[in-house]
Formats: sequence, C-alpha cells, structure tokens
Amino acid sequence: MKDSKRHRSAEWFGKADKDGFNHRSWMKNQGIPDDHFDGRPVIGICNTWSELTPCNAHFRELAERVKRGVLEAGGFPLEFPVTSTGETLMRPTAMLFRNLVSMDVEESIRANPIDGVVLLVGCDKTTPALLMGAASCDIPTLALSGGPMLNGVYRGERIGSGTHVWKFDAMVKAGEITLDDFLGAEACNARSPGHCMTMGTASTMASMVEALGIGLPTNAAIPAVDSRRKTLAQIAGRRIVEMVESDLKMSKILTRQAFENAIRVNAAIGGSTNAVIHLMAIAGRMGIDLSLEDWDSLGRDIPCLVNLMPSGEYLMEDFYYAGGLPVVLKELGAQGCLHKDALTVNGETIWNNVHDAECYDRKVIFPFKDPFKPVGGIAVLRGNLAPGGSVIKPSAASPELMQHRGRAVVFETIEDYKARIDDPDLDIDETCVMVLKNCGPKGYPGMAEVGNMALPTKVLKKGITDMVRISDARMSGTAYGTVVLHVAPEAAAGGPLALVENGDIIEIDVTARSIHVDISQAELDARKARWVLPDTGPERGYVHLYVEHVNQADTGCDLDFLVGKSGAAVPRENH
Repeated sequence: MKDSKRHRSAEWFGKADKDGFNHRSWMKNQGIPDDHFDGRPVIGICNTWSELTPCNAHFRELAERVKRGVLEAGGFPLEFPVTSTGETLMRPTAMLFRNLVSMDVEESIRANPIDGVVLLVGCDKTTPALLMGAASCDIPTLALSGGPMLNGVYRGERIGSGTHVWKFDAMVKAGEITLDDFLGAEACNARSPGHCMTMGTASTMASMVEALGIGLPTNAAIPAVDSRRKTLAQIAGRRIVEMVESDLKMSKILTRQAFENAIRVNAAIGGSTNAVIHLMAIAGRMGIDLSLEDWDSLGRDIPCLVNLMPSGEYLMEDFYYAGGLPVVLKELGAQGCLHKDALTVNGETIWNNVHDAECYDRKVIFPFKDPFKPVGGIAVLRGNLAPGGSVIKPSAASPELMQHRGRAVVFETIEDYKARIDDPDLDIDETCVMVLKNCGPKGYPGMAEVGNMALPTKVLKKGITDMVRISDARMSGTAYGTVVLHVAPEAAAGGPLALVENGDIIEIDVTARSIHVDISQAELDARKARWVLPDTGPERGYVHLYVEHVNQADTGCDLDFLVGKSGAAVPRENH
C-alpha cells in the first residue's frame, strides 16, 4: 500500500494502522477491491437526484456516466446524496432551503475522504446551493448541469415551461381561452426529463456555470435527454481526476474576472434576476466583494443577444442547435466584453474554449452589433423606497412602463393579494402601481417567487397585459413583465416598503435608475414610529435559524455566519 499524502483521502485510506484498517475495511463491504485504496484520488459525486425534484429525476444515470469517466481516468468515484431542492413542489419556497443545502454540501465534503467533487445540479436552487457549499471548502470542483427539457409544443405552438403558465393563466382570466384549453397544455409543457427549457433561473444558472468556467464548454444548453449530455458527464468524470492531480481548486477559477464575465453573459442571454442573488452569495463564499453596482455597471451596456422566452420566442433546445453559450461568449469576447484569460475547469482559458464557435441560427442568437434587444442587463433602482437597491429586468419589461408614475395599490401579504386581487370593487386600473409587502427573505420567509403578481381580472379583460409591480419578493426567471423586485431592506425588516400606503404616488425611472415614493421624510419617519413588526408565524428549527441570520437581498441572502470559506482541513480522527 502506498502511504500517499498527496490527497486528503490519504488521511482516511492511506494509513497502515487501526484507523486505516477501519476505513478501508468498512468500504470493502461494498465489494471495493484493494487497489482502489492505493493512493488514487477519491472523487465525490454530489447528487441532488430526487423524484420530488422532477428537474433532477434523471440524475442517477448521469451519476453513472460520471463514475465511468472517473474510473477511466484512474480515480475512485464515490456518490453521495445531499438535500434536493425542487422549486416545482417545495413549500413555502425552495429558496428557503438553498442555504441549508449549501451547509449539507460543505459539511459532507469536509467530513469525508473526498479529493475532488463533481456537483450534479439542475433545478435552479441546486446550482447555487452546491456551488456555495463547495466554494466554502475550496477543493477541485466541476459542476455538471442536468440540462433543459425538450421544447414544449401545444397545438403547433412552441410553449415554454413557466412562461406559458403565466400567459395561459392570464388568457383564461381574460376569457381568451377555456379552462379545458389551459389544462390540455399540461403534458405538452413538460414532455421530457430536465429543467425549465425557457431562459428561466435553471437555464440561467446552467449558463452561469459555463460562463464562470466551473463547468465544461456546452454545459448550459445540451438537452437533458440528448446523448451528448451523457458524453459530457463522462468527460466530466475524467477531467475531475486531472483537476485533482494538478490541484486546480475552485479559488483558481472563481476569480473576480470570472464573476464579471458571468454578469455580462447574464445580460447577453436575458438571464434571470435570481442570478443576482445567487452569484453574490457564491462570490461571498469565495471572499470576493460583488455588489449590485457591479451588476448595473457591468451589464448596463451589454445588449440581449438571445431570442429565448421569457424575453423572446425560442427555447433552450433551439439555443443549443444554434450553437449555445460558446457563441454568446465569442460575441462578447470579440467586442472586448470578456476577460479572455479567465481559467476554466478544462485547463484552458475561456477564450480558447470559444474562439472557434459558430452560430447556426441567427434568429436565435443575434450578433453583438445587431442585437435582439438593445438592453439586456439587470437594472438596479435606488431611492427612498429602496435605499439598499432593487432590480428589474428590462428585456422582459414593457418599454412604455420603464418610466411610470402611478397610485399605489398595496397588498400587505401574498394572502392579502390573493384575497382581493379579483374583487370587482378593488380600486385599481392599469395606471396604478401594485405593491406587495412582506415577501422578502425574512417576511415570507425564504423570499418566494411571487413578485410577478398576476394582474386583476378586470384589467386583463381590457386587453392590458402589463402593469408596474413592486415587491421585496423574487420572481421566477421564466416570468416577464415590468416587475421591480428584491426591494431592500425588505418590509419585514422595517424597510421603507413597509410604510407604503394605498394612494401614495410611486415613480420609477429605469433609465435614471430611480424608484421613489412621493411622501416626505417626516411622514416616513412618522409611519415608521407606528410600524409594528409583522408576525411571521411559529419559528423553530432551521426556519428559526434562517430568519435570525439571513442577509438581505442586496448581499445575496446567505446566512451571515456562512459568508466566507473555511477550507478543506481534515477533521479530527474518529477515535
């Protein structure tokens, strides 16, 4: 037996003593031969497979492909599970559990004989959760996304997961389609394994994996059921072994330059507003100071190049066939909007990976100089209503509402909204500004995707499809509309949003990056003096921990005691 000290796992498997005997002996009850303990790198396969997370339900097969690649490269693969967060079923919101999963990942890696890890990610919160946890350990890491579903098709029309749910729901309320028509689209909307095939948060985060360089080229867009996704998984297994041997840790890849590249890519693809929170949380784990100002300044002049729902017409399957994210990266690099020398997990710079990329369909991926939309970035609005900042996605908003002044119609909670929004006596019209409170990190808790409030039925029946909406909540990356989100500080933390009353005049100006409620500071102070902290219900266990320690949206909603990294120091021996 080699007494190798090159790898962390040697502290478990490399000792010719009682402890080494125990560690090897128990592993051998799975039929593992002696030569797997000869000093070869141990590769953890961090799996978020779950039948309760439909986006990730095909991960068992992907894990087997990764194992095959690890074995081919001379590594020792060991699969382990972590909590799986599925936005489709989890209540109150999967976002509540993102930080919990990150803790699960971090402690699983640190506590076990793992030299390098492949993260199997798919449904949107699994990607940041696993990257956050692994970043806190900083060992060689490669992320592999599960891939998007095939295009939805209903009655000859291309339909997108999420995006068409909101659209069809509004059409039912407006009397444009029947309830039977609506229900008939269910099976057509999700017809294969994989995550949302729109440019929602899952596809955005898969793109961020590739743009950050922590995933292999083409990771973002290969459909889940395409054989090339399996091939990528096998290559990932081979590559992680090489990364361990060359000590290519996360900190060498997730640099400031990598995050700046990702912000610009998010703008170019019309990516989800949720990426703001997730990337800031990942950066925080790496000790990199990333701010809302970075998002605004770096993405402000980047046009939207990708014609995908919810901002456009096509879906992720079309994006892959058109050339995928490498084409977008090449367009950005050719215009000097990419740090070309940023290192990626395959050992190459990001520019070397993409400089030969070709576009096969300019209806899907537009050139930089003739973009799909002139503005693609996330705009950050500040003012007396959001002193900590708020965000809006211009590419998914109505141009005529980007400057708007209107009367506030206030909903104190999401339950209040649901109870009153379709009341024919509700004093609201399309000129009003819908305001939703107490849906932020502490207030919901977990900051659910409820910010894209459906319009009142009586407004929809006029043929109106968009209104200005403001909240401390998030919205699904698959959603659209003139929606101001992530207002900080949130209402439940006593932010100015908590003080808005029906009839207040609110003005937004996206070009000027401003959001303002037209009342005096003296009146705000008087209202604050009368404000009472809302009751968020009984708190125990993790939810209690979360509410006590969660940071606000403008810094990424991580738990305050998790920011930063602890490294991968081997824990004490279990005597």
